[in-house]
Amino acid sequence: MNTRSHYLVGSAGYPNFGDEFIAAAWLRYLADVDPDTDVWLDSPDPGNAQHLFAGLHPRLRVTNTLWRLMGEHSSLPPEEAADRIGALVRNFGSPRYDLGLMQVREASSLHLIGGGYINGIWPQHLGLVAAMKAVRSVTGARLYATGQGLLPVAEGLPDPRSLFEGFDYAAARDHQSAEAFGLPARLDDAFLAASDAVAAAAPGAPRGLMVCIQSDLAAPGRLEEIIATVRPMIRQAVEDGREVRYLEAIPGVDYAAYEQLADLIPEDNFLPFSHVWRHGLPVGPNQQWITTRFHLHLLAAAAGARGIALSVRPGYYDVKHGSLAAIGSGWTLEDGGPLHMPVRRGPLAGNLAALTADKRAEADALYSRRSTVDTDPEADSGAPSLWRRARTVLGR
Repeated sequence: MNTRSHYLVGSAGYPNFGDEFIAAAWLRYLADVDPDTDVWLDSPDPGNAQHLFAGLHPRLRVTNTLWRLMGEHSSLPPEEAADRIGALVRNFGSPRYDLGLMQVREASSLHLIGGGYINGIWPQHLGLVAAMKAVRSVTGARLYATGQGLLPVAEGLPDPRSLFEGFDYAAARDHQSAEAFGLPARLDDAFLAASDAVAAAAPGAPRGLMVCIQSDLAAPGRLEEIIATVRPMIRQAVEDGREVRYLEAIPGVDYAAYEQLADLIPEDNFLPFSHVWRHGLPVGPNQQWITTRFHLHLLAAAAGARGIALSVRPGYYDVKHGSLAAIGSGWTLEDGGPLHMPVRRGPLAGNLAALTADKRAEADALYSRRSTVDTDPEADSGAPSLWRRARTVLGR
């Protein structure tokens, strides 16, 4: 057994389908390339995370050390919070944290896995980056960040381009974040497992219209606007005799819209998060989608479904959905009605194998010496030196 460990930091555990999918993807990947090394997942809700990810890696451990450290300093300005977090990591002195921080020091790498949780919506999460840097200053552990959605930029961040200084590798998932933070633009981390998810779902994927509308992170009245916008298309599908199903990506949060659409979508066609997580996201090429959820857009488009993506928050969701349109999802991006369903699928589904291979090559450069894929992000992203620097530091 390797006495060192891999340490993943992510927002999984809420649960939120996209965040859980990404964490599961990395755990399965590490189970494939390094099953004998302990993997720690630092999650804001380790109890839920333990249930969600049980069995995905034979040496998985779950904690909330860095999330708790960040959370208990969240009321402070970013720079002051970073100083206090750094002092605790480096110097110990608090029985509330010391055992967990001793464990973090055993990690050979700390990896901020993908998602859109380090930004101006949750500026306190900058403390996670500060904690990771502090660990490196003590132990020399390698630091990674992949698939990051960093917009809107957090207020109080004096120089976004310095946020990931000291990281061995850091990459954004959209070009706007990449430009603002001086990072290479790579793919969302969900592409690490997208091909497997699509292949698993394909044999039994239903036809018809699939719907998921969120109620969180929306301005007052926005949910009602979206429901009024989507209702005519859902009603038309019902009148045409097509099946309409509603999926829940975040329990409860996504149920609010279903309650207002239940007159059109029968209860038997409501798929709660627990069902989706246990049985897989039922995506397929003979579907149409209406959703506000980014990772449902990603996986459904990867399966060849046509769809409409609605933004609930300018500067955040429009950036996320736009990143998928830019690589060929073929979906229409709408703020309001009337809605227009694309008449043909985009090229993303046809390119999925190459996109997955590209993401796997990125992962292999960080964790595996067995990669035979030589995919250089600089070839298509204009990335500066971070990718080559990572491979140089890691001896790959």
